[in-house]
Amino acid sequence: MNLLLAASGEKHTPLGHVLDKSVFDASEWLNVGEIGSVSSQMLTMIIGVIILLFLMPRVASRIATGASSEGNERYITKGRLSQVVEVMVLYLRDTMLVPVMGEKPTRKYLPFLMSLFFFILTMNLIGLVPLADVQNIIGKFGWGDDHFSVIGGTPTSNINITIGLALVSFVMIQIHSFRELGVVGFLEHLTCDLTKGPKFLWLVVPVIFVVELAGVFIKPIALAIRLFANMVGGHVLLATLLLLPGFLPDLTGGAQIGVILISAIAAVLITFLEVFVAFLQAFIFMFLTAVFISLMSHHDDHEEHESHESHDAHGQVSDLQPAH
Repeated sequence: MNLLLAASGEKHTPLGHVLDKSVFDASEWLNVGEIGSVSSQMLTMIIGVIILLFLMPRVASRIATGASSEGNERYITKGRLSQVVEVMVLYLRDTMLVPVMGEKPTRKYLPFLMSLFFFILTMNLIGLVPLADVQNIIGKFGWGDDHFSVIGGTPTSNINITIGLALVSFVMIQIHSFRELGVVGFLEHLTCDLTKGPKFLWLVVPVIFVVELAGVFIKPIALAIRLFANMVGGHVLLATLLLLPGFLPDLTGGAQIGVILISAIAAVLITFLEVFVAFLQAFIFMFLTAVFISLMSHHDDHEEHESHESHDAHGQVSDLQPAH
């Protein structure tokens, strides 16, 4: 699609396909300043949320155990999408989260962590759909406006959105910290509890406190910047490859065809890489949030390390099967 725009003689820049654009500004009649501006990535995010609110309850209902009248069929998940979601959730829960957080904290925070994962994943994937490019082409050949677009773009390539996600994680981490450790325990964590050691360790307590306190805020900031940078970098590279023929207007004949083929093949390969990055970055954001929550838990509780076995009344060992 970018090739069509490049062939028409229009000069597009890679950043033009990544940066957010204002769709309409309601600040004047709302008298709220820049807060009243609605952007294309904001509308895209709303569409992604609507998709999630429509699909996920249906998926959950198909994963849940059915009525007893269905027999053994009630344990079978219906639908391919539901089966994929179930496999992903079970893998993330049993392989990634339980070893890090423990059994009880995982059950407690699994709804939040999975909501975070699927929200970011949806925002990442919806950015790979060329909604803005289709609208650019319609605007170009319809009424001559090759920059026309209302929706499109990757919401997670907007630093404001990633900061909002990081703020949600920050609040959840701190709520867990004070519930789990209390105020005194939280302060002890910031000093690494060095006050209980030899007296000379008191000398480094102020330094440790400042470093740990800074880390409380740096961790969510790092989450926001990592997600933002990866989404922007990938899309800029993809847009550069697709617009490459337009940057070389003097090429003709075989050289021009060669550049078009190379850029097209490279763009396809980068697109597959972008799909992988979309899943990876959603996982990293969710998993690091889980790690930061686990760091603020009591470490003397060994209950989460117990095996999933119980002794029955006859002294025999029986495996505990997870509920479907």
